[in-house]
Amino acid sequence: MKKFKIKSGDTVKVIAGDHKGAEGKVLSILKDTDRLVVEGVNMVSKHTKPSATNPQGGIVKKEASLHISNVALVEDGETVRVGYRVDGDKKVRFSKKSDKAI
Repeated sequence: MKKFKIKSGDTVKVIAGDHKGAEGKVLSILKDTDRLVVEGVNMVSKHTKPSATNPQGGIVKKEASLHISNVALVEDGETVRVGYRVDGDKKVRFSKKSDKAI
């Protein structure tokens, strides 16, 4: 089982690629391909056929996935690296820049 330091709901910043500098919230993580979907980043046009749920059909804009190595976690407006430590009997994530629990 793969373990990533970025979770769904975290705010991330794209640090490489065409969308470098863009920030958004993580919507989902695709563990089998090491990718994630970020809200409002890497938008693609998907052509949809008319169906019962969408009788008009047409072109729909949606987010495509990014590789997890191309994003960094944002904490207090700055990108940070994430570490783990045990506080009492709980395992918590912490920012290596500020040493605060996330």
